[in-house]
Amino acid sequence: MRLLFAALALAVPLTAAAAPVACPDAATVKQVNACPSMEELKYTFDGYCGDNARLYNPTDTTCETFENYRKLKDIALWESADGEFANYLSCDMAATEMAKARPVKISVSQKKGLTLLRCEYSNGTYFVHRTRASCTVPDAGTCPADGPCVAQCD
Repeated sequence: MRLLFAALALAVPLTAAAAPVACPDAATVKQVNACPSMEELKYTFDGYCGDNARLYNPTDTTCETFENYRKLKDIALWESADGEFANYLSCDMAATEMAKARPVKISVSQKKGLTLLRCEYSNGTYFVHRTRASCTVPDAGTCPADGPCVAQCD
């Protein structure tokens, strides 16, 4: 009899309450890997932008100049303090500049079975949280000026 109750208890799905997920404070995000050196960029420019690259996509301007290529490839991974939000940002982004940014918008999208929660900041950067949970954002995604920018995820 006890086994029957235990089996029934395990068979009943547990419903979790919606949990708040807040955009990270820009002052706490950190660069977690190193930027490529100029030597690495020059080396990969030669490989990526070889003569055949122009044949595959003649409208792409990435390989027109080294500076165009550097803007695309001179990036490093940044993460929130808890590691939940991440994005690749330009190596030209100073940590002090990032720390001054504030969240201005939060949005939700779906991609290949994942929910992408995107927090956009006043300096034009954004961080993304990937989850299998379903998330909703309040007030058309605009963030309050005096508080955290929060979504609800189930």
